[in-house]
Amino acid sequence: MPARRSNVSLSLVVGRERRDTSDGDLARGLMAGDAWAIAETWHRFAPMVIMMAERCLGSRSEAEDIGQEVFYRVFRKAKTLRDPDSLRSFVYSFAVRALRTELRRKRLRAWLTFDQPEALVDLGSRTLDVESRDLLRRFHGLLGRLTPRDRLVFTLRRMESMTVEEIATYMDISVSTVKRSMAHASNRLSRWVDADAGLAGLTDRERWGR
Repeated sequence: MPARRSNVSLSLVVGRERRDTSDGDLARGLMAGDAWAIAETWHRFAPMVIMMAERCLGSRSEAEDIGQEVFYRVFRKAKTLRDPDSLRSFVYSFAVRALRTELRRKRLRAWLTFDQPEALVDLGSRTLDVESRDLLRRFHGLLGRLTPRDRLVFTLRRMESMTVEEIATYMDISVSTVKRSMAHASNRLSRWVDADAGLAGLTDRERWGR
């Protein structure tokens, strides 16, 4: 059963005074439960988390839901952070785990209903023409055909530019497993893109497996 999400509003800390402080000092304030640290943690890391979730899920609204869930857990678990200077990695780890759970949930729901995985691509008011939106929707449809692990590995590697070692750490899998998953995702996507006349030639597939 998927984890229950927080009802905390995305406007939780909007409008608070910003502070120019290191991640380490910010983490120590967060661990102490200081209000300014909670606000600054959101301002500093929420854009990163929500953008990563949107790239992975193809939906802004779903990405914002993930953002709420991630920071609810970050704030609740802040005192478990052992190294204050690793706050960024701490936040990333919660984001990756939440995305992995969400992708598994979507895959299971599609299997139970005998539907194809969703490809929402909800970009709101962003200035993309109709053709670009269609191509992006079709590409996310292909991503949705991958296993949750392969899709997440591909997104983190190719869209977030994480290293293989970082992905292995955040997903709690071996480096060799990351490499195998990346190769598998790249090979399948290459075949599917080749079969789509609109997508073929628009992506740099030579870099996918690196």
